[in-house]
Order: sequence, then C-alpha cells, then structure tokens
Amino acid sequence: MRWALVKVSVAVTAMVVVAFAVPLGLVIREMARDRAFSNAEREAAAVAPALSITTDRDQLERVVASAGSGGSDAGMAVHLPAADGAKPFDIGRRRATAEDVEAVRKLGRVSTSQVSGGSALLQPVALSSGEIAVVEVYVPGAEVTNGVGTAWAVLAAVGAALVLGSVAVADRLGVRMVRPAQRLVEGAHELGEGKLGARVPEKGPTELRLAAVAFNSMADQVVQLLANERELAADLSHRLRTPLTVLRLNAASLGDGPAAEQTRAAVEQLEREVDTIIRTARDAKPQTAAAGPGAGCDAAEVVRERMVFWSALAEDEGRKWRVAGADTPVRIPVARADLAAALDALLGNVFRHTPEGTAFAVDVHNGEDAVIVLVSDAGPGIPDPEAAMARGRGSGNDGSTGLGLDIVRRLAETTGGDVRIGSSVLGGTEIRIWIQLDGREGAPRGGRGRGHRGTVRRRRPGRLVPTFRA
Repeated sequence: MRWALVKVSVAVTAMVVVAFAVPLGLVIREMARDRAFSNAEREAAAVAPALSITTDRDQLERVVASAGSGGSDAGMAVHLPAADGAKPFDIGRRRATAEDVEAVRKLGRVSTSQVSGGSALLQPVALSSGEIAVVEVYVPGAEVTNGVGTAWAVLAAVGAALVLGSVAVADRLGVRMVRPAQRLVEGAHELGEGKLGARVPEKGPTELRLAAVAFNSMADQVVQLLANERELAADLSHRLRTPLTVLRLNAASLGDGPAAEQTRAAVEQLEREVDTIIRTARDAKPQTAAAGPGAGCDAAEVVRERMVFWSALAEDEGRKWRVAGADTPVRIPVARADLAAALDALLGNVFRHTPEGTAFAVDVHNGEDAVIVLVSDAGPGIPDPEAAMARGRGSGNDGSTGLGLDIVRRLAETTGGDVRIGSSVLGGTEIRIWIQLDGREGAPRGGRGRGHRGTVRRRRPGRLVPTFRA
C-alpha cells in the first residue's frame, strides 16, 4: 500500500509538472525571441530620424556606427534606393537577400528573414524624397535563445523538487496509513496465537482508527468470554468441591455401620464423577497466553472475599486462620475470577488434606515489580512437592486431577511468575504464588527459586507469628 501510494503520487505530480512546465517553457522561449526582436526594432528606430533628414553616405555611416556595433561586421545595415540619378548603395554588411529587401520596400512593413547564424529584421523607412530605404538589424540565434536554457533548467529543477516532495509527502502519508494497518494485522495474529493481551493503538486515519476500536472491543469480548469460561470451571471447583469436602468430613464422623459405609462410598463415587467433569472442563479449556489488559483486580479484596467464604467452614472444623497484607489495595494483572479460583483451589486442598483443627494463613506481600501470595498451613506437609507440581502440570493420577495447582500455575505464568511448594513456618506446607507486575515480556518463566533476591522479600520464619482467629 505504501509503495502503491508513492507510485500514484509520482505519476500524478509528474503529469501536473509536465502540464505546467512545457507550456511555461514555450512561453519563456517566445518571450526571449520577442525581447531580441524588440531590441532590434529599437536599434532600427534610432536610424530612422537620420534617414528622413539626409542620405549622405558619410553621415549615415556615422549614425549606423553609433546606433549599432560599428565597423563592416556590425549587426546593422541600411539599404538606400536609387534616387536623383544616383545608384543604390548599402551601408554596413548585407545579410538578407536582395529579394527580401525589395519585398519589404514594396510592402512598406516590418519583416524578418532567416539568415546565416540567426535572423534579420527588415524595417522600411521613408526618405525625404519619398523613396523607401530599408534598415536591416541582424539578430544572432544565441540572442534569440538567451536565458531560455537557464529558465528551462530552473523549471526542470522545480519539477524534480516537486516530484521528490510529493514522494516524501506520499511516503509519510503511506507510513501513517500503513503502520496502523500493520499494527492491526500484528494484533490479529497475536490474538489468533492466543495472546489475549494483544491490543492495537487507536491511531491513524479515521477508518483505521475505527477498525482498531472495533478490534480492541472484540479482543475485550474474547477476554471476557474466556474469563467467564474459566469462572465456570472455577465454579466447578468451589461449588462442587467444597460441599463434597463437607460431606466427606461429615461421612467420616458417622462411625461404623452399613449406612455409614454406603454414605462414604457414595461420597467417593461422587468425588470421582466430579473429577471426571473437572478433567473434561480442563481438557476443553483453551490454552491462552495472557489475561489481557483491563483484566486486573485487587488481590487484597479477592483474598478478603474468599476468606469470608472459607471462614464459615473453618469455624465448623475448629481451624484457626489468619490473613496478612490484605488491608490495603494490591493491584495485579490477573483476572478476578482467576485469582478467586486459584485461592479456592489452594484453600480447598488445605481442608481436604489436613486434619480438622489445623491452622492456615494467607499472606499478601506487595512490592514494586511483583506480588507474592502465600498460602500456608500447619498440617503434615507434602511429602513429595515435585510430584505435586507434576500433577499440577497435567500428569494427574486416579486420586488427583491436579486441577488446583494447574489453575495456580497458569495464573502465575501468564504474568511471568511461578509457583513453588515448600515448608511453612507453621510446620506444614507453604505454596508461594509469584505474580509479576510488569507483564510477560522479558519476565522469567519459572526461573526464580526460594532465594530469589527481588523487590518482594519473604518474611523470616521468626517473624511470621500471626494472631490466629478461631
């Protein structure tokens, strides 16, 4: 498009330049010719008064010499007719033919004729005797074209400058049109590759700006649709998993007996069916690369909200719990539904895999370039953290879907962060979610260890002594 616009601009400008420069060049040539012959007429007119007074050869030679260049090779000549028995004679060098001179004498009007090296202006002048003398003024060809070449060169330079200027302007206009179109194409490719954070700057011509607005609106709709899908998958975890956890705990307290065994068996069967549904939802979920701009949330608000939900079950089981760092807003580039799903998955694991009465805590550490969310408990811990992380990457077994850690891992990696499992200061498991704040570009993907030196620092074990709520 850019080069096509440049070609069109060059063609149009060249046509305009030719349309104006060629006639202007011809006019300049005619003006130079008229100037040369006007000068010749003035020289001839300077001799006419002397011819009307006298025909003396000596006097006329002095007049011709003073009016022209003088000498035998002067550019002016006077052709006198025969009068009073005298023979006709010429003063100066004759260049025009005798026929041309005689024709001017008979017609009595100014005429020009072509001579060697230029042209000759022939002007009739009436003598006192009534005869007609002819004044001849030689106009060299160089004088007729004097300044024409320079004028044409100037016109050519102006035309070339106009063409080059049109090329520059067309190139800038082409860039102004092409760059937004290229950004729109690149954004479409990125969105097609699953990079939901791709957006197009709403700049450029009106049409392309409207196209960018429509594209960004479409991308926002895609992000919203995928967020709704992920929220639906999260609902499967905290709407079904949570009641199942309560049922399992209640079934465990029924004691022995056929009814109790049947109830526990039914709960186990229901858990397996839920696992199947979750696996199906997980396999059908698109592999997106970003949560998209505008999908951020306040991590502190989400933590407080989910802890209100889980605190009811914690009170039923006699668990002490604590929240730290959630009293001030903490903005993160993660969708609200994604963070809620991740917290529900981790807290659900605490209730499923630790005995009743086990304390747990959620800490939010805010820094300049990253936010850390710690979910820790005082349970028995995870014997094999690497195996647990492997299940979180999709290698689940019959007893675990791996969905919880998979949700958490995806959430962290979309920002360039990671997830680590370790030992908490409470004596059990600590799961650390590192959320990068400066986006995915240039951020490491899972490369930080527990000893990473960054803006956000973990609390020392001796200082993480919270006041738990019963």
